[in-house]
Amino acid sequence: MSRLNLLEETRFEKLAVKVFVNQLEASKVVARRIADIIVKKQKAGEKAVLGLATGVTPINVYKELIRLHKEEGLSFKNVVTFNLDEYYPMKADAVQSYVTFMNENLFDHIDIDRANIHIPDGTLLREDIEAFCLAYEQKISTYDGLDIQLLGIGRTGHIGFNEPGSAPNSGTRLVTLDDLTRRDASRDFGGKANVPTKAITMGIGTIFKAKEIILMAWNAKKASIVKKAVEGEISSEVPATYLQLSDHVEFVLDEDAASELTRFNTPWLVKDCYWDENLIKKAVIWLAKTVNKPILKLTEEDYNTHGMAQLATEQGPVYNININIFNKIQHTITGWPGGKPNADDSQRPERSQPNKKRSVIFSPHPDDDVISMGGTFIRLADQGHEVHVAYQTSGNTAVWDDDALRYVEFSIDLAKSEGRDTTEQESLYMQMRSFFQSKLPNQADTKAIQTIKGLIRKGEAIAGARFAGLPDNNIHFQNLPFYDRLKTQKAVSYEDDIVQTMALLNTVKPHQVFAAGDFADPHGTHKVCFNIVYQALIRLKATEDWVKDCWLWLYRGAWHEFEIHEIEMAVPLSPEEVKRKRLAIFKHQSQKDMPVFPGDDAREFWVRAEERTCETAKAYDGLGLANYEAIEAFKRWEF
Repeated sequence: MSRLNLLEETRFEKLAVKVFVNQLEASKVVARRIADIIVKKQKAGEKAVLGLATGVTPINVYKELIRLHKEEGLSFKNVVTFNLDEYYPMKADAVQSYVTFMNENLFDHIDIDRANIHIPDGTLLREDIEAFCLAYEQKISTYDGLDIQLLGIGRTGHIGFNEPGSAPNSGTRLVTLDDLTRRDASRDFGGKANVPTKAITMGIGTIFKAKEIILMAWNAKKASIVKKAVEGEISSEVPATYLQLSDHVEFVLDEDAASELTRFNTPWLVKDCYWDENLIKKAVIWLAKTVNKPILKLTEEDYNTHGMAQLATEQGPVYNININIFNKIQHTITGWPGGKPNADDSQRPERSQPNKKRSVIFSPHPDDDVISMGGTFIRLADQGHEVHVAYQTSGNTAVWDDDALRYVEFSIDLAKSEGRDTTEQESLYMQMRSFFQSKLPNQADTKAIQTIKGLIRKGEAIAGARFAGLPDNNIHFQNLPFYDRLKTQKAVSYEDDIVQTMALLNTVKPHQVFAAGDFADPHGTHKVCFNIVYQALIRLKATEDWVKDCWLWLYRGAWHEFEIHEIEMAVPLSPEEVKRKRLAIFKHQSQKDMPVFPGDDAREFWVRAEERTCETAKAYDGLGLANYEAIEAFKRWEF
């Protein structure tokens, strides 16, 4: 690509951006840049001064630095480090402390002099913090500033813990954390209530003094804030936009984090495009939404004035383009998610044969099935298909402690009413109460408590699946081992999870598999569960003929929905079906009102589900298609 073309393509971007296929590739490049600085300084007999970040984003950078140390002899004896921030108050040996994080992910594995490590002190007395922060700044200055500063970016746009409202010349100081930042950290602390409200952070002014600044961001959850930071106006509401003022900043992104930048999301606005069917569909839908018109009313003027003149010229007249895209969207709609028997299926999203299909719905948590595709679940059962549901994890983490006590109290009272001995149950009950009174934030429950909480969610899932029309033999509880392992281990093998999933699939031999494709799940469980299903199908495909006729459909809904151009099967729901779906969700009583981990959406799960499916229906209506009460959306995944 010529420099002129590159400038045109990136003209909305106000600072340097490099995009990599995935975060592993990007992390290796960043690690190599750091290593080059270290080696260059070693040869000059100087210290290499690194500004380091914490969180998930830099972990693979640190892994690669460790590899370079152990396998290629990279020494850190001349390295001095300054970390961006630390929660306050925070003990250095706490699991959530950044001291613990840096030791586990870097310092314990390299030959750095411990005297050269600097991390804000979360144990200081309040009156000593100001002096500490001043000394921290002065210490950085004695080394002539940072040679390189690594940054991540929070969903508020914070860098370090410089939250919205921070000044561009701010120094190291004590700050109050934004509510969204605390919600994002809640999983690590066992709930938002346990997340510290304050932190000590390097200021934006301090960061600016670094000779190089690299901001890294991975996955689609960061795409929206990355776009604001790269293309938006400079604003204290998005502190990362201040980086536009520096000429030595670079954003390093994976493709998902870069996906909302103009050159990737709406490339027709910045360059000539190769117009394949998917891009045409996306562009026409975007145009209809932008000018607020149904697709069939879009004009040549609409195309020309919104960056799509090339498409109109190459593949027009535009009315033919409109009709083609309208028909493609129309063909996604079906009231027969298992395929319509004895019908022409050439324009339908699912096959008509066999008339009766075997379907497996994989539900990462015990309520994802009814929340995300409850209407389709019920319709598949009503239409006579052999439907199975597989609950992949116990979901025990998401049960309140007092709910667990309440169920044990019930079992004790029931046993007493029947004249049975309750000694063991009462002993367990007292042990539970004692444990909960001294339970630390994010501390794993005892095995007995995990079992009880898991049984609570199992009972709710059975009730929901029965309501949807399933016989008990078609309700499967996998309780995949990774879920509880991750509570005590940072790295786990998923091999036995995959093998167990293969066994279930090979027993049912489904024609359809539905799996959660809602990778915005803030806890990551959906992505792990999808990977397990996907790997199971890939392995089975090599040996089992039935897999060749099996289609994998992804659903969303608990956290966000597919974009209209991504949808390949749209199942409309009537008002009565919406009510039936709601009642199925209500069977999950432990998740009503206020779930343990609600994410950053304050709505109850049933409200989210209804409003999102209604929004999808309204979007279809706005494009000029039929006006339905609600639509559940699916995307087929090739494997």
